[in-house]
Amino acid sequence: MVLLGIVLCLLVLCGGLLRWNEVRHRQKGLPPGTMGWPVIGETLEFLKQGPSFLKNQKARTHILGSPTVICTEPEINKYVLMNENKGLLPGYPQSLTNIMGKWNVAALHGPQHKAMRSAMIALVGPTAIRDQLLPKIDEFMRSYLCHWNNRVIDIQEESKELWLNSVLKLIAGIDIVPLAKSLKFDFIKLVHGTISLPFNFPGTNYHRGLQARRRVDIILEKLIEKRRASPGESQHDILDALLNTNDTGKPNLTDEQIVDVVLTLIYTGFETVSTTLMMTVKYLHDHPEALEELRNEQSAIRKRKKSPNEAIDWNDYKSMNFTRAVSGLVIFETLRLATVVNGVLRKTTQETKLEGNSIPKDWRIYVYLREQNYDPVVYPEPLKFNPWRWMDQNLEANNLFMQFGLGARVCLGKELGIVEISVFLHYFATMYRYSTLLYNYHHHSFAKLSRLCNSLNPIFFLKEWEEVGEVKILNFPRVEAPNGFQIFVSNTIS
Repeated sequence: MVLLGIVLCLLVLCGGLLRWNEVRHRQKGLPPGTMGWPVIGETLEFLKQGPSFLKNQKARTHILGSPTVICTEPEINKYVLMNENKGLLPGYPQSLTNIMGKWNVAALHGPQHKAMRSAMIALVGPTAIRDQLLPKIDEFMRSYLCHWNNRVIDIQEESKELWLNSVLKLIAGIDIVPLAKSLKFDFIKLVHGTISLPFNFPGTNYHRGLQARRRVDIILEKLIEKRRASPGESQHDILDALLNTNDTGKPNLTDEQIVDVVLTLIYTGFETVSTTLMMTVKYLHDHPEALEELRNEQSAIRKRKKSPNEAIDWNDYKSMNFTRAVSGLVIFETLRLATVVNGVLRKTTQETKLEGNSIPKDWRIYVYLREQNYDPVVYPEPLKFNPWRWMDQNLEANNLFMQFGLGARVCLGKELGIVEISVFLHYFATMYRYSTLLYNYHHHSFAKLSRLCNSLNPIFFLKEWEEVGEVKILNFPRVEAPNGFQIFVSNTIS
C-alpha cells in the first residue's frame, strides 16, 4: 500500500508539473503545441525522435532550454532569416554560446557582428582563397590523399581529421597531424556539448564540452604565444593576419577574440564540411553515373595541366561546373538530400507576429529546413540524388535553398568549404578508380560486381575505392554513420 501511495503521488506530481508548465507559457495567439517538463521541456524527445517529433509537434514546444516555435514553411523561414533588423536575432542555445565564447561571430549582432564578420571575410572570403589559401589547400590535399593507397579508410573519421589538418595549416601555417588527431576528440565533445542542455555536472555532454573547450584554448593560446615571440618570422597565414596591429601599433583583436575567431573557423567546418564530404562520397558511390560525370570533368582539368604536379588554380576551380556549388550540382545536391544543417535558431527581442500567431519576447524560432528540402514541387522526386536538377533551374537564386543561411548571416565559410570539398574531389576522382564491391564478413572475401572504366591522365597511379560492409546513416540530430563509413582503396585490379 505504501508503494502504491508513492506511485500515485509521483503520478500526481508529474501531471501537475506538466500542467503547470503548459499554463505558465499559455498566451493568446500562440500556435498549438505542448511544452513538456519544466526546464528540460521536450528536449529529449527532440534529440531522440528528430524529424518525426518536429512533424507531429505542430508549432510550439520547449527545447534546448527555451520555449520555441517551429517554422517549416519556406516563405516564413525566409522572412525570419532575412529580418534581423526587425528584432529576429540569432538565438543559439545557451550551451553553444557558453562553449563557443562571447566573440563567436554567430552570437554577435549590430556593429560588433558587422566588424567581426568583415574581419573574417578578409581571412576566408573569395579573394583570400584565390590569392592565398587555394595553393595551400591544393598542396595539402595532394599530399594527404597520397597515403590512402592499399588502406581501409573510415571516411567519416578521416574527413574530420582532413578538415582539422587542412584548416590548421591555413591558420598556423604548419603541418601538425598529431595535434589534429588529439583535437578531433575534443571537437567531437565540443560539438555534442553545444547542442545539449546547459547542466554543468560531471558526465553531461555540456560538462564534457566545456572541458574540451578549455583544452582547445590552451593549445590555441600556446600557438599565439609562440607566434608573438617570433614577430619577424612571418608565416603569411591566417594567424599572422589576426595578430596584425593597427596604425597606432595596437592589436586589432585581443587574444580572447583571436581564440574565439580561430575556434569558430575550425568548429563551423568540423561538422558541415566533413559531413558533406562524407555524404558526397556516399552518394557518388551509390550513383555511378554522377561519379562518371564528375570524374570526366576533373580528368579534363588534370589533362590540361603541363606537368603532373601542377596545382589547381582559381580558373580550374571555377570551371568545375558539375562539382562545385556555383549552380548547385554535386555539393548542393548533397547538402539538400543529406540536410547537413537541419535548422537554425532565432530569438525574438519583442513580441512578433508570424502568420497570424503572436510569439512572445525572448522565445526562440526554430527555422526547420529538412522538410522544405524535400518539397516535391520545388524538387521533383525529392528523395533521389540528382545533381543535374541544379542545371535546369537556378534553385539557389530563389532563396528556397537555405543550407548556407540568408541575409546578413550567410555562412562565412561557404566558399572555403566548397573549395576544400572540390579540391578533395578533384584528387580523389583522378587518383582513385571506382568499383562497387560487396564485403562478406563470414568468408572475409570481396566480390566484385561492376566497374566503371573511363580513361584518365596516365600521369596518375590508378587505384580503386569501394565501400566495406553495410553503411548505416543517421540524419538527426546530426548526419553521421554510427558504425563508421569504411572504404577500401587499392591498386587497380586488372
